[in-house]
Amino acid sequence: MSWFRRKSLDTITQHEEGRRLVPTLGWPHLVALGIGGIVGTGIYTLIGVGADKAGPAVLLSFVIAGVVCACAALAYAEMATMMPAAGSAYTYSYAALGETLAWIVGWSLILEYSLVVSTVAVGWSGYFNGFLEWVFAQSGWDIRLPAALAAGPHAGGVLNLPAVVITFLVAGALIAGTRESATVNAVLVVFKLVALAVFVAVALPAFDSANLQPFMPYGFPKALGADGVERGVMAAAAIIFFAFYGFDAISTAAEETRDPHRNLSIGIVGSMIGCTLIYVLVALAAVGAMSYTVFGRSAEPLALILRELGHGTAALAIGIVAIIALPTVLLAFFYGQSRIFFVMSRDGLLPRGLSKVSARGTPVAITVFTAVLVAALAGVARLDEIAALANAGTLVAFIAVSVCLLVLRRREPGRARAFRTPLAWFVAPLAIAGCAYLFWSLPRSTQLYFLAWNAVGFAIYALYARRNSLLGRASG
Repeated sequence: MSWFRRKSLDTITQHEEGRRLVPTLGWPHLVALGIGGIVGTGIYTLIGVGADKAGPAVLLSFVIAGVVCACAALAYAEMATMMPAAGSAYTYSYAALGETLAWIVGWSLILEYSLVVSTVAVGWSGYFNGFLEWVFAQSGWDIRLPAALAAGPHAGGVLNLPAVVITFLVAGALIAGTRESATVNAVLVVFKLVALAVFVAVALPAFDSANLQPFMPYGFPKALGADGVERGVMAAAAIIFFAFYGFDAISTAAEETRDPHRNLSIGIVGSMIGCTLIYVLVALAAVGAMSYTVFGRSAEPLALILRELGHGTAALAIGIVAIIALPTVLLAFFYGQSRIFFVMSRDGLLPRGLSKVSARGTPVAITVFTAVLVAALAGVARLDEIAALANAGTLVAFIAVSVCLLVLRRREPGRARAFRTPLAWFVAPLAIAGCAYLFWSLPRSTQLYFLAWNAVGFAIYALYARRNSLLGRASG
């Protein structure tokens, strides 16, 4: 049996009855899913982590990460419209690069989505606990959670209960129906964008250029500081890169999209452009309004900045909206995770029983399985560590999609493409090089954990997945 057998592009959208997802989403749902996935913990929470690593030059970190993601988004748009099937980078790799590499990409995506959902759940928990503290300070009504249930072991607790609860609530929404959950997501995205507009309107007038000095206190490349922490513009970019992806979750919705050849490119490119502009503006307002040393280690940096500026009501609004709207990020990535699991199961690389869909067209078994996995991780994990590890999986997926673009441009030059990446032979290599450099800029421990994850994954592929692959059985 070949290690590099490939799916046919002509049959990649053909699926057996009972394992086929229902197309119910239009481009507004996809744009909202993308913005819901992109604008979230990255700007609400990780801007503090990034500022702690790069100082005011976190602005440059946002620009670098945004450019790399924009190039990858263009590659995704072409691949998604060519292959409107669930599975995202895993599916594209299966058709262009072969099963073994597709497994590695899929295994990396499992890591990405699981850790993203966990990261966002932990970030949401920080805002939720901050809100409970505010209620106690204002009214004396003590509804705060016991310390043991307010955070994971790294923060002196035992279990991050809010992170676990919100994970299962989002899973329940997805089980209820894809279109219904996407509609609720679209409404919540509006609230989230209004909250960020309020932050900019309040913080930008307090802009003080002195807060930008020194602009690059830790230098440009990743470097190990005296405190044992890796800092620098690229170290920050490698972490806050997390803030930009989310558009790839749109590509996992390809099979459930009406008129995918048109709507997928609108959703992917439109959400990426809009969110990049939002991020740069919010980051500029944050680092200009207050020294990064004040908010750099906060779990709720935007709300902290507003409180320090004397705008307690606006800070409360930011906190409340974060509590209400951050679950849109959970929904987007949880959705993506369940679909990656679903497609790998449908292909026989994971147990086939997980790929059955309900009467409403949703994969219930895989959604519940994902919820248990993610909730267990969110209950005990550290925000910065899991964000970095999630980035490793994403960077590999982005590299793979860009390589797929180039391979299929060469192998299938005459195949119809509803969306063609402009300057493909410049954009795709730039995405590959940028992602490779960001991967190198990740903490060394993160790189080693990622390699260990894939070593385990390859063993599972060799011992189970390769033998049970439907494609392998058909060709064997």
